[in-house]
Amino acid sequence: MLPSTKTVLLCAFSLLVAGFSTAPAPARIAPNDNRHPAGTLKNGVLTITLEARQGEWRPESDQGRAISVAAWGEPGKELSTPGPLIRVPAGTEVRATLRNTLDKPLSVIGFGKTRGLSDSVLVPAHGSRDVKFSATTPGTYYYAARSGSQIFDLRLENDMALVGAIVVDPPSAPPPTNERVFVLSWWFTIDSTSPNGLGRATMAINGLSWPHTERLDMVQNDSVRWRVINLTEIEHPMHLHGFYFRVDGKGDGVRDTVYTAAQRRLGVTERVLPFQTMQLTWAPTRPGNWIYHCHFSDHIDHASSLDTERGVFQQGNTAHHDSDRPHQMFGLVMGIRVAPKGPQVASTETPRAIRLFVRDKPNVYGKKTGYAFVLGGTPEEKDRAAMPVPGPALVLERGKRVAITVINQSKDRAAVHWHGIELESYPDGVPGWSGQGKELLPAIGPGDSITVRFTPPRAGTFMYHSHFNESQQIASGLYGPIIVVEPGQTYDPERDRVFFVGTAGWTDNVIVGPFAEHLLNGQRQPKPVQLKAGTPYRFRMFNLADGGPTRITLMTGKDTVRWRAVAKDGAALPAGQATVQPANLTFDPGEIYDFELTPKAGEIALSFGPPPFPPGPPPANLKIPPNLPPPPPIKTLKITVK
Repeated sequence: MLPSTKTVLLCAFSLLVAGFSTAPAPARIAPNDNRHPAGTLKNGVLTITLEARQGEWRPESDQGRAISVAAWGEPGKELSTPGPLIRVPAGTEVRATLRNTLDKPLSVIGFGKTRGLSDSVLVPAHGSRDVKFSATTPGTYYYAARSGSQIFDLRLENDMALVGAIVVDPPSAPPPTNERVFVLSWWFTIDSTSPNGLGRATMAINGLSWPHTERLDMVQNDSVRWRVINLTEIEHPMHLHGFYFRVDGKGDGVRDTVYTAAQRRLGVTERVLPFQTMQLTWAPTRPGNWIYHCHFSDHIDHASSLDTERGVFQQGNTAHHDSDRPHQMFGLVMGIRVAPKGPQVASTETPRAIRLFVRDKPNVYGKKTGYAFVLGGTPEEKDRAAMPVPGPALVLERGKRVAITVINQSKDRAAVHWHGIELESYPDGVPGWSGQGKELLPAIGPGDSITVRFTPPRAGTFMYHSHFNESQQIASGLYGPIIVVEPGQTYDPERDRVFFVGTAGWTDNVIVGPFAEHLLNGQRQPKPVQLKAGTPYRFRMFNLADGGPTRITLMTGKDTVRWRAVAKDGAALPAGQATVQPANLTFDPGEIYDFELTPKAGEIALSFGPPPFPPGPPPANLKIPPNLPPPPPIKTLKITVK
């Protein structure tokens, strides 16, 4: 029997649909945890082929939004960002074939004789290039690529996932089992007409953005080694909650300097410059949940989520995110879970009680809301109009337990992070995460309060600040200093000076501004200060000014004042680093420095603000919007010494 006309048509339609359905799906770009070296290592030679192919990257889980970008992969294997890990012992010769399947040539760094940003090779479109180098010196290095035949400079959005790590281990030494490699990357589109200056953006660690980044599971008192590689065009102040880390070395892709014992120091926040590497070591001595994150607040808020389009966060698309809401972070955050080891001893000491109020006030910085902390038991508590910035100095005693009740009088939720204090997890201040198991710190709702308890184990300089809606609350004043003194000592604010840099509200459009001005101790133009000649002073320098680094200089006429470095992030500097040096400080939000100064009679000008732009023209492919407003002005505090 002949088939009916209807049957023939149905068969033809089915074949047509089948033809369309067999069109290749975009290649998946997977995250890479940098735990599995690529290539073939034999007789002292690593052979590897890397292909640059177009694919889809989903940094916010496989259910999140896709970005069409180029990435690296080995032939026949899945693309990944970061690209395949190259890890070899020192003395290995690396022989790589770079294949470019894209329609544009690629300028690739990392495989030349000296490597680094200035040593690039060109791979033609739909072509290949054989390269080799000798991995002679142990350290942390990287590779990356950008479209075009120019030397390697600012990359376009299609190139931003073309990055990877290179690690050279000491000869005859296997990679340490307690070591991890973390690559920081980003992707964004610029739309200067949007409220925040961006179309969409994301920031990632090993190819994933919080809350989808890997959870790092550890056991109490483990020793941990990390290699951090910043493959973005901006710096990142990376901050560890609850613990100090030791900075063991830094590199620039050409050379990696492993510090001697005298060069190492402790910190809780460390700047990682563009295309810089860092090695650090630390030990989680207390159980619970902790985080490691960038301290630029817009690198951890919804601006770094692909669910934000033209500055507007699309709440309806958040079902694919693991939630720590109502406090929801994104971007450059990693979660750390430390399991307890052995019995945990709870404190039975009666704590000193402190009350701390959170307030807000409309239209403090133009149309923007201002925030402030107020200390209980002070005249400001009774004056509801009082909005002191920075918040009051909390003077604590080393080894003396405190119970701080935070009362939220603002209209927003609140949380407080005790920055730099080595404390238990629950009071650490990250709502929906700090704590352990089901006992997690909640956000403090308007009109509500919470009491947290901790014992500061170290004398030094620390700070407290908001950890809810950080990009607005911190930028608008919700921060203050913590001074921990030794038992029996007192804090003398006359000889022990606080200099706290913040901003006058937040910046809406990070591309074209206007950019928030810097404040010093809450003042747009600080009032003059008087010091006594020949008297030793301690200058405690705090930075929570978002948007970039801050530079502070002290000058007498044309001469730079000299001061002695004392501490970093509350930890005393080693003797070899506690040196007299010019009073020039460039630091990022989340960093704290202590200096000692014995001034001579005369006038000192303390200037503060963003550092100057690098000399020379901008990259050729950087499209600068017209009528770009100037950066925040450099301001000066007049210090008279008599």
